[in-house]
Amino acid sequence: MNRRILCQFKDDSGELLGTPIDLPIDIDKHGLEKLCQALISSEKDQEVEEDVPYLFFVNENEISSNLEEALKNRNDFEKTTEIVYQPQAIFKVRSVTRCSSTIEGHTEAVISVAFSPDGKQLASGSGDTTVRFWDLTTETPLHQCSGHKNWVLCVAWSPDGQKLASADKNSNIMIWDSETGKQIGKTLCQHRQWVTYLCWKPLHLDEDCRFLASSSKDSTIKIWDTIMSSCIRSLSSHTQSVTCVKWGGKGLLYSSSQDRTIKVWRPDDIKN
Repeated sequence: MNRRILCQFKDDSGELLGTPIDLPIDIDKHGLEKLCQALISSEKDQEVEEDVPYLFFVNENEISSNLEEALKNRNDFEKTTEIVYQPQAIFKVRSVTRCSSTIEGHTEAVISVAFSPDGKQLASGSGDTTVRFWDLTTETPLHQCSGHKNWVLCVAWSPDGQKLASADKNSNIMIWDSETGKQIGKTLCQHRQWVTYLCWKPLHLDEDCRFLASSSKDSTIKIWDTIMSSCIRSLSSHTQSVTCVKWGGKGLLYSSSQDRTIKVWRPDDIKN
């Protein structure tokens, strides 16, 4: 014989939903969801999404499988059993299926890109040997910079957004004025193999945005004075290509290499 029990639904604020209803004691969670949705739709005159999940509680015990399981320690079934329901939030993620826009202009593969510090411009380096500045509001080109003789492998904005450094596969580094697109100073060329990464000294340590660090396939890191267009430090301890260089906020320089090491430098203490 199927046992039945008188139940009253209420939300977590205590508001009753409908009148007490006679339910089979072995009703499962899915059955409670269907019943609760029907009651909400009829009592509150609301459209209920069928895929909204609910949690149900009896005496603060969650009904995870069926009502009988949640009532296993209860012997008094003559009183009305209150079932608290809680709708759960559903996060629906819309898949990205379309490209919102395309910025064209380079005639060969784009190899490197970097946002300006204010996020209003984008710089790109390409296999067509040019560096381009783009206005991200209008998605139109601002400057096309020519001077490199090989692929532009990396670009890096100065922290103040006034300059851009770019490096190519011929190991040359060039500094550009972001306002005019013109080259600043001379081409920096002391690496023996191509440049892998560029990093400016942080603004709070270098208000003039004067110093730039570069890493190279030649296993060295070089620090440049971009105003004097000269190399002021050459750091060599890695045994293989240096893949990345980062300037820390306290003046330390960090480099990683294919030799499987990360080295920490104190460049201000090093003399050539």
